[in-house]
Amino acid sequence: MCGIAGIIQQQPKENISVVKKMTDALAHRGPDGEGFWQNENSTALFGHRRLSIIDLTDAAAQPLHYLNRYTIIHNGEVYNYVELKKELVSKGYSFRTQTDTEVIVAAYDCWKENCLQYFDGMFVFAIWDEAEKTFFAARDRFGEKPFFFFYDEEQQSFWFASELKALWAAGIQKDSNLKMLFNFLTIGYVDNPNDPTETFDNNIDKLPPAHFIKIQTDKKFLVEIERYWDIDAEKQIRISDEEAIEKFTSLLQTSVQRRLRSDVSLGTSLSGGLDSSSIVALISKTGLHNLKTFSAIFPGFQKNEEAYIDKVAKQFSLQSFKTTVNEAEIPRLVDKIIFQQDEPFSTASLIPQYVVFELAKKHNVTVLLDGQGADEILAGYTRYYKWYWQELFRKRKLLTSREVKAAQKIGVEENFGIRNIIAALFPDFASVILEQQYLLNALNQQDLHRDFVKFQSREAYYTTPTIFSLNGVLYFNTCMHGLEELLRYADRNSMAHSREVRLPFLNHELVEFVFSLPANFKIRQGWTKWILRQGMHTSLPAEITWRTNKVGFEPPQKQWMQLPAIEDRVQQAKARLVKEKILNEKVLTQPIKPAAAYEKDSYDWRYLIAAQYL
Repeated sequence: MCGIAGIIQQQPKENISVVKKMTDALAHRGPDGEGFWQNENSTALFGHRRLSIIDLTDAAAQPLHYLNRYTIIHNGEVYNYVELKKELVSKGYSFRTQTDTEVIVAAYDCWKENCLQYFDGMFVFAIWDEAEKTFFAARDRFGEKPFFFFYDEEQQSFWFASELKALWAAGIQKDSNLKMLFNFLTIGYVDNPNDPTETFDNNIDKLPPAHFIKIQTDKKFLVEIERYWDIDAEKQIRISDEEAIEKFTSLLQTSVQRRLRSDVSLGTSLSGGLDSSSIVALISKTGLHNLKTFSAIFPGFQKNEEAYIDKVAKQFSLQSFKTTVNEAEIPRLVDKIIFQQDEPFSTASLIPQYVVFELAKKHNVTVLLDGQGADEILAGYTRYYKWYWQELFRKRKLLTSREVKAAQKIGVEENFGIRNIIAALFPDFASVILEQQYLLNALNQQDLHRDFVKFQSREAYYTTPTIFSLNGVLYFNTCMHGLEELLRYADRNSMAHSREVRLPFLNHELVEFVFSLPANFKIRQGWTKWILRQGMHTSLPAEITWRTNKVGFEPPQKQWMQLPAIEDRVQQAKARLVKEKILNEKVLTQPIKPAAAYEKDSYDWRYLIAAQYL
């Protein structure tokens, strides 16, 4: 895990000192070393900050050179590098290091951009091919690792880095994207599903997940971006329950085993929920004992999961380390997270996540496995029920399936009424109505300054899935809008403490298999994540496997927002937004309206955060 930065330029204008400024801004991502390189005519400049994970020797330092032709910088991990290395050796390739980075560049020489189809991992890498005068960079399938860039078409130069702050440090002018800010303030969006390259800075774009970028510089400065991987959300297989559960569990176990490859200390985060507990159970099957786990608890809070954490820790004889959030520290923590994230974030759940990684650092654990991603691929949120029920209704199977009654029996409060029937029968019409409703609500947001609404709402967006099925909405949240937001939060929070997070549920072979399964493997008899529960019910306590009260790592945000220090910060934020003519002046006389972490109308939290990014 590292930080990368660089410049590709047609004319040798910028020098390595600029790249040094960029990597200095990324020092937290790589405290174990730094490296720089430029080619002979200074058209390719690379910088790297190293967090040593695999092959701790100096031979694995980056930028890394290969075959007197390629130079690579890399952030992340390709977990199946051991298997790929064997295949490449059989093809005549040789290696001087034990790192996955050298395997990536050899694979690129062997298969060119098709090498991406072979990688199981979270990664961003950039390769300069001196023979072809070509730059090639790629981002992993789900967007676990970041890649931001500034393209100056007039000067024919391309600047890239792991974080926005590195580009700002190099002198790229910051220009707040007010359109994105409008959508954040009104509906809580932190991305644009219609344009996955857009960021909160008008001058800087991001490479979308599952895409690569190629720049040819020999004659013309030609920049091309292409998608290299996607999921077919509509193609489903026929398979028995037993076969599906066996294959799912096997793929997940393999994913866990690969993500335990490390030359530094390993641990896991543990929330007490099904996903993180499943990871712990599967790690125990590999023979790795005395595992260290790290958790955030909230004593006295209704959604405190400490009892579940303790139950799992006892069963697997874990070294369980727990931390809580000191309320007096919340203003300081908010400031730190704002600095690390570079872009707005919609919930205070980042605060306990931040202190969990801080706790891991205190105990010298560098790599943590985590259960993130399971909810998006396996329908773990209650909002997915309506999509499944609407799908069953269209197929005339809802009543005979008894799914609504089964869900209500285990405490699910979702209902299936006339709106759901209309949405099931006329999904396109329902989507249009829903989008118009959200836009109307945004336009009628009384706190916003009328000029701000007038100019920014022209490109307002609320997007719904284009495939009207459970798999369709899971695809939307996994590949278009939802998951990447959470991955961004985890990446910046973990790297703030130089920790690496690995996510077994995001092995692409596992995800492809899950999407090939009919919907009733995700939700059945009222239970979300049915196939995971079935695969784990002999390994975990029943209180974990068959929990009915999903919490979703929710902190006491409403309580925190009533702290005098936070109320003062909210008022200061409102004043700044009023000054910028984003909010109306009347908001300054309105009382703070504290809201829970996942309430849709958590406006004061958004004001608090948004004001810091202007």
